[in-house]
Amino acid sequence: MAKQKPIQSIKGMHDILPADQPYWQFVYKKFSNLVGEYGFEKIDTPLIESSSLFLRSVGDDTDIVSKEMYSFKSRGGEELALRPENTASVVRAYIEHGMSVWPHPVKLWYWGPMFRHDQPQAGRYRQFHQAGVEIFGDEHPASDAEAMFVALGFLEGIGLKNLMLRINSIGCPNCRPSYIKALKEYFKNRGKNLCPTCKIRQKTNILRVLDCKELSCKEILKDIPQFVDYLDESCRDHFKKVIEFLDEVKAPYSLDPLLVRGLDYYTQTVFEISLEENTVATEGVESVSTPGLTLIAGGRYNGLVELLGGSKTPAVGWAAGIERIILELKRAQVKMPEMRPAAKIFLAQLGDLGKRKSLVLFEEFRRAGIIAGISLGRDSIKAQLRIANRLKVRLALILGQKEALDGTVILREMDSGIQEVIPVEGIVEVVKKRLRS
Repeated sequence: MAKQKPIQSIKGMHDILPADQPYWQFVYKKFSNLVGEYGFEKIDTPLIESSSLFLRSVGDDTDIVSKEMYSFKSRGGEELALRPENTASVVRAYIEHGMSVWPHPVKLWYWGPMFRHDQPQAGRYRQFHQAGVEIFGDEHPASDAEAMFVALGFLEGIGLKNLMLRINSIGCPNCRPSYIKALKEYFKNRGKNLCPTCKIRQKTNILRVLDCKELSCKEILKDIPQFVDYLDESCRDHFKKVIEFLDEVKAPYSLDPLLVRGLDYYTQTVFEISLEENTVATEGVESVSTPGLTLIAGGRYNGLVELLGGSKTPAVGWAAGIERIILELKRAQVKMPEMRPAAKIFLAQLGDLGKRKSLVLFEEFRRAGIIAGISLGRDSIKAQLRIANRLKVRLALILGQKEALDGTVILREMDSGIQEVIPVEGIVEVVKKRLRS
């Protein structure tokens, strides 16, 4: 029979192996504890939503919807999609479950997988995980600052340093038309030099041009009109107060006039957080800090709840890319704490009866709060005691055929090698006293 070719994971999908689990548990614990302290409550939304949810919220001419969304028809003919981001889903849940009558602000957090048919690269997969927060019902600039402060606190709390917070204001529907007019004028004689994608964006959604990463487009964007110069009085005052709050808490930030974010629902404040990357000095030019991978991104979206059928509700939030964060933790060589409790004793056994009795004892010790090590697949007592030494346990309990039949156990002190035979009845209390001594 011909050997079958092994089946591999789908391109862009990835397994999270045991060696990486400490990173995931560490980041989850730090994140959930921090947002809990700030008064956020957890929400879980389905992986599959109606495609129209993202068409209406994210925007049908964004890269996420037009190129990256996993869309399909159900057997009943429904147009469905794997969620590419979670803000729209949380807003849908906010409306559907009547959260508008809850005491405000409503502060929610989430953690889970998202899906985008993107080009896989470092820290970016087609199934990826995001953690995020959303604040509903507070239009005060302090809410924007709180969201950013929590984001910085999260990254600092897991051991990342040299963080860059870049912020901008993209105004509201009242002041945006004047800026778009200025952009069209700016690109009138420069549009022919844009990349092919941006030539399309110039016609469909000109703000997306500012988000381009192509070097040719970046060169054209160097002298772009700045959004802050076209803000109306309300948006200008809002942004000014956001900056004042960030100054008050001494948050490290810089203004980035090209920052617009890739989703249509954002209004006013937008921000991204990354780690600084130093560009090496060449030909006498002084080195400068440039942003690395974006770890957290978000902003204010005051019109989204109303757009999706709810009442007018101001909101602000952000999402963090967990794979990218773990990649940076590894690069920074941040030491992970031991997530699994250390074993206090080791159960060594010989023969089938000894193995069965050891399993019973293992459960008794577990219920008593004593972590035991065990290796049921090995028959050699010598090999098992080597494992006990590696685990650095104080006591080993040895159960062979004779001990199992006699109702006894051999208790061995690992440091001295002294052994004694003890009745199995009451062994838990005996071990507790030995561990306390």
